[in-house]
Amino acid sequence: MAGGKRVAVLGAGANGAGVGAELAAAGVDVTLIEQWPAHVEKMRADGLRIEMPDRVLEQPVTALHLCEVAEVKQPFDVVLMLMKAYDSRWAAELIKPVLAEDGLLAGVQNGFTADTIADVVGPERAIGCVIECSAQMDHPGVVKRDTPPERSWFAVGSLSEATAGRESEVAELLAHAGRTEVVDDIRSAKWMKLVSNATTLVTTAILGEPMMASLKHEAMRDLMIASGQEALRAGLAQGYEIQPIFGLTADDLTDSEAVVEKLLDVLYEGFVLPSTTTTVLHDWSKGRRSEVDDINGAVVAQLGDAAPVNSAVIEMAHRIERGDLDPKLSNYAELASLAGLA
Repeated sequence: MAGGKRVAVLGAGANGAGVGAELAAAGVDVTLIEQWPAHVEKMRADGLRIEMPDRVLEQPVTALHLCEVAEVKQPFDVVLMLMKAYDSRWAAELIKPVLAEDGLLAGVQNGFTADTIADVVGPERAIGCVIECSAQMDHPGVVKRDTPPERSWFAVGSLSEATAGRESEVAELLAHAGRTEVVDDIRSAKWMKLVSNATTLVTTAILGEPMMASLKHEAMRDLMIASGQEALRAGLAQGYEIQPIFGLTADDLTDSEAVVEKLLDVLYEGFVLPSTTTTVLHDWSKGRRSEVDDINGAVVAQLGDAAPVNSAVIEMAHRIERGDLDPKLSNYAELASLAGLA
């Protein structure tokens, strides 16, 4: 990277490892920081293996355990955070002491995490980011990346005047891992991504099947769109504007009634393979909780009883996470009933 800047990827799970490997392959001075001990040791021993639909990238990387952040001597100029949304605050606190005084921390995450990060490290060191990338990791050091760089997408934007003009410092890094855009209203773009996530991530995971399979059920498609429409209303109620994401243009979203369906169709046409499952289903398969409260929960927090679909999604997701219910196709009937769509 020009200027010899030091970069960290905080959270080297499936997406973080994919991004980190591409940066390393491009010659960036990048360090991957991860909380899964076996994964860190595998990266140190053998590097990363990123399996994409048409090629494989085998890349040596520098990797640290979370506990080794306290041993970092030279600060990082840019940190790309790819942690779960619910880990944002503590992760930002962890990396804050080793973020350069004029450094930037970008939350390359789902959920509405940008202002949480700014609250920790200061608005002058926080950059907003939207990510659309699909990958999964079942074994240490090996990532199955459904969306290689040419099919991944990132948007970067300033949260305040304090970082205006510095967006390219993050966008140029992410350009090694996908298509990038610099946007003027990153908060609205973040909420548009939340709309897309509310439409697809937890809804399809509840059925326990790939995203493409869920879309083939007409009734399920209607439920997904209804969930996204609630999310869109919640964003508009907060003053966010309809913004083009996923490479769309403003002309693609002139019909406000069709925005959610347009986002859904573009997502499935450009970013989803027949075998692609959501990050939520990955989490559940590993016994972990999901980001449902950061996504669908943000909608209900704004609309309350006026968000019956998202409320139903949250209720069933919590039951799955408690172990009271398994993700399965037959869950649709109860989900639709709870949502008032049966």
